[in-house]
Amino acid sequence: MSIGLLGQKIGMTSVYDANGRLHPVTVIAVGDNALLRRLTHENDGYSAVQVGFGSQKESRVSKAELGVFKAASSEPKRFVREFRLTSDLGEGEVNLTVTQFQPGDFVDVIGRSKGKGFQGVMKKHNFDGQGAAHGSKTHRRNGAVGNRSTPGRIWKNMGMPGHLGDERVTVQNLQVMQVREAEKVILISGAVPGCNGSYVVVRPAIKNPAAQIRLHQQHAKQDKAVAKKHEVEKKAEEKKPGAEKKPEAEKKPQAEKKPEAEKKPEAAEKK
Repeated sequence: MSIGLLGQKIGMTSVYDANGRLHPVTVIAVGDNALLRRLTHENDGYSAVQVGFGSQKESRVSKAELGVFKAASSEPKRFVREFRLTSDLGEGEVNLTVTQFQPGDFVDVIGRSKGKGFQGVMKKHNFDGQGAAHGSKTHRRNGAVGNRSTPGRIWKNMGMPGHLGDERVTVQNLQVMQVREAEKVILISGAVPGCNGSYVVVRPAIKNPAAQIRLHQQHAKQDKAVAKKHEVEKKAEEKKPGAEKKPEAEKKPQAEKKPEAEKKPEAAEKK
């Protein structure tokens, strides 16, 4: 059963698919996922599995956490998360290897975005800013944010300066391009939140069908555009004067062979 994996973002590169398209991909290492606990409806009120990833020093783990690791006969893990299940799973039904995903699958990746600190409205909310000349002294400010005496306050969710990044982000419907079992990594199309070396959660996509249809439509459109481009180039080459085929030299009519003299029968010659 595919429940998800914990991993570490290695970096980005690009790969070609079977149709020759170049895709930017994120490399995620998902090597040492360890099953720590099984939570059941009977004992815990819900079904889930607790998974750990990445090694941690024993001195940096609390006694309560250390007890969980020892009960699972596992070394202390740095990154621990739960995967909710619809029903309790048996002993052999949890697959925490890289083979859980296959090329073409769609996944959601959960991570923590890069922290940008305190930022203005132009960077945080993509505002246009104000005038850059004619005496303006507020080039990058947000401008008026209030209203008249009614309601006499600033509306909620108004774009204002503030802290940007360093928050939980879920990127949905990313396609798995390659699964390298020997290296224990998966290559996922597109960007993943977080910096290189950060920990992420990779789970099966919840909104898979819509993304799959949209991706197939996009690829069909690209293939149609490429085919049309090749057809135009082919017609242009045919219209070039140097590309015209020279007419074959007229073949001279071959001289007709004279019919051979009819041979007399041997019996007549003897007479």
